[in-house]
Amino acid sequence: MIATRAPDGSVRSTHVWFVESDGELWLEAGSPENAWYRDVREDGSVGFEVDGRSARYVARPSDEARSHFRIRSLIHEKYGFRDRWVGWIVDTSRSVAVRLVPDDGSANRAAPKPERRGAARDAW
Repeated sequence: MIATRAPDGSVRSTHVWFVESDGELWLEAGSPENAWYRDVREDGSVGFEVDGRSARYVARPSDEARSHFRIRSLIHEKYGFRDRWVGWIVDTSRSVAVRLVPDDGSANRAAPKPERRGAARDAW
């Protein structure tokens, strides 16, 4: 789950597919219009949770065609038929690769923490 900061300042928690490649975390925004992706373009400080572990990152979108083809390949390799199924209903030709870089603390604001519906914010 990725936590981004929406334009109104609220935290937006979104379930996303991710891959690990060469020690790096990568996400795919299905399209540039995805709300969480628009948030990242405005403020790259994000929280990311997987398997009960959460950490702060700086999201680095890559608009390069090479990155698009790489993330598509990695997502397909990890998610297999599920990725193919999504491809039947969603046009992934405009998807964008987003690399998560560990936040070294130099970001100008604190990364939001992921929230689960019904869970208290302090639980994270």
